[in-house]
Amino acid sequence: MSFEILFIGVIILFVMNYTGRINANKFIADNEVYFRKLKEEDWDFYVKAKYGDGINGDILFNKRIRNGLIAIIVLVFFFISKLNYITLLFSLLGGFLVFKLDYFNIKKYYKQHLHEIDAMLPHYLKSLEILIQHYTVPVAIGKSIDDAPAIFKEGLNELINEINSGNDSIDPYVNFAREYPVRDSMRMMRLLYRLSLGRQEHKQEQLLAFSKTISNLQQKARDIKYKERLEKMESKTMSMLVTTGLGVMVLLIFAVLMLMGS
Repeated sequence: MSFEILFIGVIILFVMNYTGRINANKFIADNEVYFRKLKEEDWDFYVKAKYGDGINGDILFNKRIRNGLIAIIVLVFFFISKLNYITLLFSLLGGFLVFKLDYFNIKKYYKQHLHEIDAMLPHYLKSLEILIQHYTVPVAIGKSIDDAPAIFKEGLNELINEINSGNDSIDPYVNFAREYPVRDSMRMMRLLYRLSLGRQEHKQEQLLAFSKTISNLQQKARDIKYKERLEKMESKTMSMLVTTGLGVMVLLIFAVLMLMGS
């Protein structure tokens, strides 16, 4: 009976949404203040890490809210014949899990590709180092934006806008590092800030220290990449050995059974 009610309920929801009797998007917009409390602090960062600046994190978040609400309604229809506090709580929990699913997936994506995102920073800083040899740090950062990895562009624009608005403190650099909390980003932004404060006669000395730190980061990125390749090869070798061993074992057991049968 639950499936029949669920089927009828889905049809009713579709018809009411199609005719405009109910509007999920309007409901979400009207209650945006409350739904925003469910938004994870790192959601926008993960969206930017995966999609770049072409996707609005708020739009994707609203879709998550809508999917969660739909899941709750569908589960309520499914349990309508035996609806009680337990089934209602189960429906709410199911809707919340559907809502969190996209967050878990995008977070998993970020962790799987963290080394790729992390590797972008030393390469970007290396190109920035070349520009700093000819320009001041803020000017060099501004000129580097066009060729910077897409994931960093919005943060770099915000950094430059803060500096151009008269903020000559370390805050713009720290804010960038907090927005992109990959390996060594905070340390590198602090080095950049100190380099921007250095006198012209000490610039070459500070630039050499900056260059040395970047080289260390690049070497670390190469070591991690080599280690991952080695682990991948070892995993494949182990899988092949286990598969071969199991195959030989199955053949031996089969041969023993054949001998016993004869």
